Amino acid sequence: MDMDKMILEQVKEEYVKELLKAGKRTDGRALDQYREISVTKGYLRNAEGSALACIGATKVLAGVKFDMLEPFADRPAEGVVMVNCEFSPAAHPGFNPGPPDENSIELARVVDRGIRSAEAVDVAALGATGSPDGKVLGVFIDLYVLDHSGNLTDCAALAAMAALKDAKVPQLKAGKIVRGSDAGRLSLRRNVVTCTFENVAGSYLLDANFEEEVASDGRLTIGVSDDGFVCAGQKSGAASITKDALLGLARATMKKSGELFAHI
Repeated sequence: MDMDKMILEQVKEEYVKELLKAGKRTDGRALDQYREISVTKGYLRNAEGSALACIGATKVLAGVKFDMLEPFADRPAEGVVMVNCEFSPAAHPGFNPGPPDENSIELARVVDRGIRSAEAVDVAALGATGSPDGKVLGVFIDLYVLDHSGNLTDCAALAAMAALKDAKVPQLKAGKIVRGSDAGRLSLRRNVVTCTFENVAGSYLLDANFEEEVASDGRLTIGVSDDGFVCAGQKSGAASITKDALLGLARATMKKSGELFAHI
């Protein structure tokens, strides 16, 4: 990091923390308030499911494709769900071209963990393919960060779930996919979203923008299902969290997640 960039980030951090002392955020929101949320399903013509999710100026595109593949050895009768993520260099000055880095890998894993832990996809239905070689249907969720203005996690999780809701399973013939066909909607058991909080000078901010993330001491993401269960969690950064604070954020997640579920 060059010296000018370091100085700029220090100025941003001090500005965010000074505002918080007065109980204010850089964009005037309450501490537990989301920016404007929107979701457009069916955004990609050739994907078997897709959605563009926007939270404020942050934009993440999710695409779903199906393919036949070998099942996991310990679950031979179940289908497979996999999540991948790419950061476009055009999405933020800090993103570089090349293979996925640790940040994009972590984002994919957090989204993947929520979907798997909630058992959102009916993987048993994906395993009943009749394939003579024992292959099952795999659901591949590809996430593309188009614009990073803070809180990529909630935006990516929302895009992924909306794309799954949009997904249409292709028909199978002799255990092989017939591309361009439609055998009906993907079977889902429940929906899942995440709520992410940044710890800035001891205050927890929901849906932090990028300037607030620069000032953050730590991050907590909580995944919840639409039938009322906490299904995943991820902590990053140096800041610790007390039991009472964790329970408080879990309650806040249950309350605020409805705003996200409304868009799926």
